[in-house]
Amino acid sequence: MNNSSKALLIIDMINDFQFEHGSILAEKASLIAKNISALKNYCHESKIPVIYINDHYSLWKADLDKIIEYCSNEYNDTIFTLLTPKEQDYFLIKPKHSAFYGTALNTLLHQLKVDELILTGIAGNICVLFTANDAYMREYSLIVPENCIASVDEQDNKYAMTMMRNVMDAKIFKYDKNSIMSSPINT
Repeated sequence: MNNSSKALLIIDMINDFQFEHGSILAEKASLIAKNISALKNYCHESKIPVIYINDHYSLWKADLDKIIEYCSNEYNDTIFTLLTPKEQDYFLIKPKHSAFYGTALNTLLHQLKVDELILTGIAGNICVLFTANDAYMREYSLIVPENCIASVDEQDNKYAMTMMRNVMDAKIFKYDKNSIMSSPINT
């Protein structure tokens, strides 16, 4: 049961990285996976819902096992070890960049009585940014741990953070499990 008005979104971390610059993004995703995993564990302990939003890879099924099987390769072993969804996690597929477009996310968030989203995942300048924009348009408050977001290009990632902070009023901070009590997640 949800005891929080917050939810953690993990965007596109179940990924095959089979696209131009995919190997670069896979390396960066591996670096943030440990932070996202620690944050996910904190959310589980704090009864904050964890919601995975993922591309469907033309399978068009919200079947986690099939998507993991399809995506499994040398790029994502570390990521899958740290971030494979647990039974208590929610798993939704998305047809386009935003986690809201063509999905049941907004309905799920209303059912869970969520009004603040913690955004994590890849790519920061595309799917995370588009999700942040759509969340802001739906009047959700945003929390973005900058070391839990990655893009192929670091400048693009910084630009996405700037847009989320300046345009969407997101609380941007560096996640540190040792200082979680003083972070925006705990306020």
